[in-house]
Amino acid sequence: MKLRFHKSILWLVLSLFGSIVSQAQSTAPAFRVIAFYTAKNDQAHISFVHEANKWFPEMAAKYHFSYDSTNNWQNLNKEFLSKYQVVIFLDTRPEDPAQRAAFQEYMEHGGGWIGFHFAAFALTPSDVPQNWDWYHNTFLGSGSYGSNTWRPTSAVLRIEDHKHPVTRNLPDTFSAAPNEWYRWSNDLRKNPDIKILLSIDSTSFPLGTGPKAYEIWHSGYYPVVWTNKKYRMLYLNMGHNDIDYEHHTNKDLSLTFANETQNKLLLDALQWLGKKKK
Repeated sequence: MKLRFHKSILWLVLSLFGSIVSQAQSTAPAFRVIAFYTAKNDQAHISFVHEANKWFPEMAAKYHFSYDSTNNWQNLNKEFLSKYQVVIFLDTRPEDPAQRAAFQEYMEHGGGWIGFHFAAFALTPSDVPQNWDWYHNTFLGSGSYGSNTWRPTSAVLRIEDHKHPVTRNLPDTFSAAPNEWYRWSNDLRKNPDIKILLSIDSTSFPLGTGPKAYEIWHSGYYPVVWTNKKYRMLYLNMGHNDIDYEHHTNKDLSLTFANETQNKLLLDALQWLGKKKK
């Protein structure tokens, strides 16, 4: 009788332990995401960062991944990055050589990355010169900033490749959230490592409202989302909200994450990049 009682207690303990382990496994995030940001100077970029740091945690809870964010770029080091499967640059790039080296090593060893809008910006001379050849020419392929539309407006985007995991659930075309659209110095179509996934559809033209004539595009080919086939990465030109500068209120006139189709692209990108490293 005593032996049977002990077996019952043992069975109960093992059952409880198994239940705890199972519950822990079911609640563990499928992958971990870390976003770096600066959120200074440009109110449109600051607005986007604040919006992103609200939207991503909501999606993390819904789709079972974890999301952390930091404006401490000293965290861009090997030990810290080893905890995460996906790195996001929300609005800028690292400037410190050690941070740049750590990021390059992370990417060359199978890490995942998403970059938004100003994260690819480089212009010499400016406060953000093109002084990182691997990042701008090899990794992104875009080179330096060329020009942009103004003011931020929606554009019709065309899917260039429906077979990619990021785009296979998207319609042939869709209207993006209002954005300041960039032109680059390099022609990405000539780079065999670059796979362009979305570009601006011709039905968008004229794109921009000015007031300066060169801020309105009337024709041309403009990639807005692409990946480098040698890395697990995705760059998106989106990330600049429209702001009421004229009346000095700095009020948001548009939101990037208010666009469901664009959000679907992002969620599919996270699922793709969140898989285990190669």
